[in-house]
Amino acid sequence: MRTAPFRLACRHSAIAAVLLSVVLLALPAAAQPNDLVHKPWLLDTGLTSRSISFENPTGAPGEGGKAASNLGPTRKGAPQRSIKPGETVQLCDIEGPGTIRHIWITTDRSPAVQRACVIRAYWEGQEHASIECPIGDLFGFAHGKIMSYQSAVHSCGPTGGRNIWLPMPFAKRAKLTFTNEGPKAVPLYYQIGYTIGDKHGEGIGRLHVLFRRENPTTEKKDFELLPQRKGKGRFIGSIIGIRNLHPGDWWGEGEIKVYMDGDKEFPTIAGTGSEDYVGLAWGIQQAAFLYNGCSLNEKDFVSMYRWHLCDPIAWQKEARITIQQIAWNKGLKETSDDWSAATFWYEPVPSAPLPPMPDVKARTADIWK
Repeated sequence: MRTAPFRLACRHSAIAAVLLSVVLLALPAAAQPNDLVHKPWLLDTGLTSRSISFENPTGAPGEGGKAASNLGPTRKGAPQRSIKPGETVQLCDIEGPGTIRHIWITTDRSPAVQRACVIRAYWEGQEHASIECPIGDLFGFAHGKIMSYQSAVHSCGPTGGRNIWLPMPFAKRAKLTFTNEGPKAVPLYYQIGYTIGDKHGEGIGRLHVLFRRENPTTEKKDFELLPQRKGKGRFIGSIIGIRNLHPGDWWGEGEIKVYMDGDKEFPTIAGTGSEDYVGLAWGIQQAAFLYNGCSLNEKDFVSMYRWHLCDPIAWQKEARITIQQIAWNKGLKETSDDWSAATFWYEPVPSAPLPPMPDVKARTADIWK
C-alpha cells in the first residue's frame, strides 16, 4: 500500500516537473539546463545554490547566520526585521545569470496587511517594476483572507506561512523589494532560494505580475485581468477575487476572453462561465486543485484561481485578457461587483511599465474582516 508521505512526495515531484517545463519550453535546445527535477542525482549541473534572508542578505558564501542573539553568535541572531510604515526594504539584489526558484515569506496575519504591503521585482536593471502586487494576492489569496491550501504555484499554511514556486529567470540582475504602505509596523520573515550560472536563451521571458481592482466594476465593461501588452508573452494565470454586491444573484455567468495577435471585436479564446474557467461547475465550490479551483467561498467573498501550465496560452504580437460581469436571477443580467486580480505572465525585457496599481486605501477597502 502506498503511504500518504509517498503520495505527497509524488505530487510534489509532479508539480516541480511542470514548473520547470515553463522555463524549459522557452529555451533553445542548446541553452536548456540539466534536468534537475527528473534527475535529482545529477551533481555536475553547472549551477550554484544560494539563499537570501535577513540572516544572509547578500547570499554570499560563508556569510550566513553571523548575527548574535542572547544565545551568542550564529544562534538565530537576525531571522526577521520590523518594517516601519512607509518603509521599503530590499529583499535581494542578485547578479545573474540565475533563477529565483522559491520564495517563502510571513508577516502580520491581519487582512489589511495582506493588501497594504507590496512586493516589487525589477529585472535586468529596469527602473520600473515588472512585479507589483500586494503580498496576499501575490502569494495566492484575495481579500486578505489567509486560507490553508496548495496549488501548482502556491502553498499557504493556516497561520500565514506562504510560498511561491514559479521560476523567475534573469540574465544580469534581479532586485526585489518589500514596502509597508500600511499605518503600523509589521514583522517580516523571508527566504529566497535561487541558483546562479543558469544558461538562459535570448528569448526567455521574465515573470510579470500585475494587481488590479475595481470596486465596483462598471456594467457592460468587462474587467481586465491583463490590459493590452505588446510583443511576445505567455499567460500563466490569475488569482481572482470577487465580492458579490448582489447576494440574491449568482454572479458567475461571465466568460473569459483572450484577445491576441490582431483580434479586435471578437477574441480567439472565449470561455463559457466564470466558475467554468477555474474548472468547477454549477456554481462555485470551495475546492482547491493543482491547476484550478477556489480557496475561499464564504460570506459573498470568493478567491479562485487558474494556472495555464499544462494548457499554455501564448501570443506573438499582443494580448489582452478580460472577464465579463454577468449574473443570473431568473435569467441573464448585466451586473457590477467588486473584482480584483493578480495576473501572472512571462514576457521579454525590456518591457513596458505596468499600469498604475490602486493605492492602499482602494486596495484595503471592503476586504475580509
